[in-house]
Amino acid sequence: MMPFSRSGLINQLEYEGFSTADATYAVDRLDVDWDRQAKRSAEQYLDMTSFSLSGLVEQLEYEGYTRAQAEYGANAAY
Repeated sequence: MMPFSRSGLINQLEYEGFSTADATYAVDRLDVDWDRQAKRSAEQYLDMTSFSLSGLVEQLEYEGYTRAQAEYGANAAY
């Protein structure tokens, strides 16, 4: 399965036809370790291409992770 940030997962559910309210309700009721998801995303990015640490943090933030989650994920995967 693909790792997602909270906002990325909400966006994906909206793309699949769920309303914003329903998608947000569903995601907020999940028991998710967003730091772990950020690490998994970072690992996938590093498997595909090279990133500087700061570039990887920026990419994870672009994907919807918070700054703290992005920093955690990048540092854990780097």
